[in-house]
Amino acid sequence: MLGPLALLCSLLFPAGLKLEQPAFVVARLPSDRSATLTCKVDSSVSYIHWYRHQEGEAPRRLLHLDMSRGYVQRDYTTKSDKVNAEKGRDGYSCTLSVLKLEKSDEGVYYCAAWETHTAKVFGPGTTLRVTDRSPNADISPKPTIFLPSIAEIKVQKAGTYLCLLEDFSPDIIKIDWQEKDGKTILKSQQGDTMKTKDTYMKFSWLTVAEASLDKEHKCIVKHESDRTKVHREILFPSIDKDVVTVSPLSSESFSPIPSTTCEINKMLLLAILQLQLMNTSAYYTYVLVLVKSLVYSAIVAVCLLGRPALYGNGKSS
Repeated sequence: MLGPLALLCSLLFPAGLKLEQPAFVVARLPSDRSATLTCKVDSSVSYIHWYRHQEGEAPRRLLHLDMSRGYVQRDYTTKSDKVNAEKGRDGYSCTLSVLKLEKSDEGVYYCAAWETHTAKVFGPGTTLRVTDRSPNADISPKPTIFLPSIAEIKVQKAGTYLCLLEDFSPDIIKIDWQEKDGKTILKSQQGDTMKTKDTYMKFSWLTVAEASLDKEHKCIVKHESDRTKVHREILFPSIDKDVVTVSPLSSESFSPIPSTTCEINKMLLLAILQLQLMNTSAYYTYVLVLVKSLVYSAIVAVCLLGRPALYGNGKSS
């Protein structure tokens, strides 16, 4: 539900003033007792505010920092031993320290620059995740790929590549698709990131026209576990006649799985996505109906309250 907030923040961006924040920060308990979030501004500002947005709640301001005096003013609900802010050495940047770290501190933290008589300028936000997993634990996404079936290609004149990613943590992940030797990001679809016990899963798929099925494609995965900053590329072979389901983790020796199994698994994943879309549509439909009901009730109330006044005016005249 962060989309509307991000859109609102982008509308508040005046020309010439930009704020930069890292996309995410991961802290591990019990070794990490605090987390540091940075905010860089490209020019001098008077104040920097910090907000936290947690799922299901409205964004809440934690504090603001007077950049000229280095004075921190916390909101009345914010404890002094929980968060603190400091001005950077360059005079433009600011850091927020989240102290006595707990799982409940997770959320998206936004910094906002403010000048007198101007609107606040929000940064893109940093997602803070707190985990008790060991830094040596394998938290990278485990991929399984699904290839198009002959039936799909014949009927739809297109083929669908599907990439299933499982058993990863934290839930911050980005998936893109390209042709093997191409640089253009292809238009693809993605399901929601779903929690499974203490890890996450996500799937993405790319629909390719029949004429392009003879080309190799790749799914590019960007995840917090990639400490080398080298993004993982999962190669999808070109399609001829044989249709198999394989795991890229054992790519040296593919083990074919019957086409029917591939199709069943793919249909199950697409069914999950369809259910997600239906739930989203139902939610917005409910909101629309509720708004219309409120408007109708207001009109009826105005009409009922207005009648006695009209009758009273008639009698007095």
